[in-house]
Amino acid sequence: MDLRKRVDEVMDIIRPNLQADGGDVEVVDVTDDGVVQVRLQGACHGCPMAAMTLQMGIERVLRKEIPEVTGVENMPHDD
Repeated sequence: MDLRKRVDEVMDIIRPNLQADGGDVEVVDVTDDGVVQVRLQGACHGCPMAAMTLQMGIERVLRKEIPEVTGVENMPHDD
């Protein structure tokens, strides 16, 4: 199974926790060196706790479940 598909499956596990707080996350890309690029949405976009959510929540779970993941990077919104 390719890395992107595995990331999407783990994100489907994480996503309900974010949605419970009015937020969401979109996977933008997974780079060749294992960096998962995401865009926080809803209440997560612009939230002061977003960096902690990204590092301690999303990145921690992804790296635990998928050792090839080297990090998570929040991508800017186009607005």
